[in-house]
Amino acid sequence: MLSLKVPLKNAESVKKQLMKKELLDYGFKPKKEGAYLYFPIKNSVKIKSAELVEETFEKKEKQSYIANLPREIKEKLPSSFDIIGDIIIIDITKDIEKYEKEIAASLLETHKSVKTILKKSGIHEGEFRTQKLIYLAGEEKKETIYKENDIQLKLDVEKVYFSPRLSSERKRIYQKVRKGENILVMFSGCGPYVFTISKNTEAKHILGIEKNPVAHEYALGNIVLNKAKNVELVNADVREYLPKLKERYDRVIMPLPKEAELFLMDAFKVVKKGTVVHLYGFEHEDEFYKAEEKLASEAKKAGIKYRLLEFIKCGNYSPGKFRVCLDFKIL
Repeated sequence: MLSLKVPLKNAESVKKQLMKKELLDYGFKPKKEGAYLYFPIKNSVKIKSAELVEETFEKKEKQSYIANLPREIKEKLPSSFDIIGDIIIIDITKDIEKYEKEIAASLLETHKSVKTILKKSGIHEGEFRTQKLIYLAGEEKKETIYKENDIQLKLDVEKVYFSPRLSSERKRIYQKVRKGENILVMFSGCGPYVFTISKNTEAKHILGIEKNPVAHEYALGNIVLNKAKNVELVNADVREYLPKLKERYDRVIMPLPKEAELFLMDAFKVVKKGTVVHLYGFEHEDEFYKAEEKLASEAKKAGIKYRLLEFIKCGNYSPGKFRVCLDFKIL
């Protein structure tokens, strides 16, 4: 995996920089070899005195962030949690709820850059796929600033759908963008795809359309935060807004957290020969073929011909189920 090779004398300084940039991968143990220390990291980064290399690491024990609970409780702790800015969001099951304050306190102790611990309450639901979160420890807040791929995103983690686990996927997308492209991001949220592309490419123009008014307001603020000059944001329903557009886009990104394929007919209204579309969805590992079946069905209805470019697994959603992305090109 990706890592930074650092001389031991500079290790502490580099570690602090990685923690500040939220790039240190806490799921793996750093390792020492000779006069160097290797840090597991989430994304590539340039730091003075450090070299970017591929390395293998030992996974940390599942419950490395808690030490003072009975063994039977440790075995029930989640192996991972989301860190968004200075907020940790953790899933705590009912059978260990009585230990949630101790768990939260331990998380604050072991993650020095974190100020707030929240727990999930239910699933993502509603039109905007948001999730109720309950305060456990630290500063009582739900707003934060998250950093990835050289951008900053201000958001309320309860009122805006956002996944930090797609950081590498967003990097994959921006690395495909060519100079001068006009890009449409459907369901753009607070702007993760919009600003990652704006910051890291020479795209001509990026239009983000988001129906959630709270997410849209945060995205408008993130224009200023990221000094973005080639971004346009619209608070609208894509089904109502896309027919008004005369532009035909070079690239269309559809990162709806669920059932984005239901909006393919709308997306087809703004494509042209050569347009690349990134379609996201959830599929079970035994049924990956269904992703292209859905695409093929909608394309046939619209009279659209396409060529499949790539099928990507973007991360595990639940046991056996993955978030996937189909990259395809309009012919």
